[in-house]
Amino acid sequence: MQSLHDLSLFEDEQLDNENNSGDQSDTSSLIPQVGRDISINCLLRCSRSDYGFIASLNQSFRSIIRSGELYKLRRQMGIIEHWVYFSCNLLEWEAFDPIRLRWMHLPRMTSNECFMWSDKESLAVGTELLVFGKEIMSHVIYKYSIATNSWSLGSEMNEPRCLFASASLGEIAIVAGGCGPQGNILSSVEVYNSDTGIWVTLPNMIKARKMCSGAFIDGKFCVIGGIGPGNPNLLTCGEVYDLETKTWREIPDIFPAVSNGGGGFDSSSTSKAPPLLAVVKNELYAVCHLEKELRKYDKEWNLWVPVGLLPERAASMNGWGLAFRACGDKLIVIGGPRSSGGGVIEVNSWIPDEGPPKWTLLASKHMGSFVYNCAVMGC
Repeated sequence: MQSLHDLSLFEDEQLDNENNSGDQSDTSSLIPQVGRDISINCLLRCSRSDYGFIASLNQSFRSIIRSGELYKLRRQMGIIEHWVYFSCNLLEWEAFDPIRLRWMHLPRMTSNECFMWSDKESLAVGTELLVFGKEIMSHVIYKYSIATNSWSLGSEMNEPRCLFASASLGEIAIVAGGCGPQGNILSSVEVYNSDTGIWVTLPNMIKARKMCSGAFIDGKFCVIGGIGPGNPNLLTCGEVYDLETKTWREIPDIFPAVSNGGGGFDSSSTSKAPPLLAVVKNELYAVCHLEKELRKYDKEWNLWVPVGLLPERAASMNGWGLAFRACGDKLIVIGGPRSSGGGVIEVNSWIPDEGPPKWTLLASKHMGSFVYNCAVMGC
């Protein structure tokens, strides 16, 4: 990085000399000594933790970082870094790099009071973090770009919704079900492309459902759990969407059983959070919050197998306030003990293997210990 900085200073000095002599200079080469192509090749292999520093070197580097071109090239080359984005305070977001163990505070979201206090969903797709909520008269989507480090209004869905299932795969994300503006439970599905900013309607699910969860597994989009129209009980079936055939297939009894604390199993109550799901190495995991237990899905037998316990200090309220995500080859749990003094957030990780979970505490930070929203961005 110091060598890159020295070269940049040398380039600026050359430009000053040329400008003083009245010549026009082409700054598109980035590092003149090696040329533009090799310069970009070097930048692609830098950690995106360093991109902010690189963008501050001069206008040429700032332009290439803010254009988003590097992220598209990284995707083509299979260079991916996974960062965790989460919110423990209204309109405030933190980013965490689990490799370099670095924190980054995002700019505060600009919105009205209605959006601030409304229920919100979030997902990360491509180089964008999307936050879904409601303003006074309509649903709205705010979009954070890592290229520009700024918030803006995102493209509206064809059918606005909340409490939906979602998952992302590269530059696309799929949202399914949820509640419409009139409180009706939806079966409709849409796909979003972050490269184009366009929402496209997909075939409806077999069942309408809200408060469900989504995941990509085996290259297919899977929706699990939720609540159907006119019935307070949780749906135990799931559905899988094949992106190639554009068809849905129902999977009966896939919802992970949740103990009611009395030896039986509870499938009722709308107060419970949607299923906490994560996929690592194409294997599906779920959290049973009452037992603070981690389970793994057996695809062949359609069964959930207990794996072990969650981190000891990770607390939740009926599953709310606890984040459980896949982050590359790791499972990440974000949460903390309840405290009247504001609480502490802890980020724990485990790379799944044949044994029970051995959680590693990656970082902790003083902030609200209730996680409102969480998403993982890989780019």
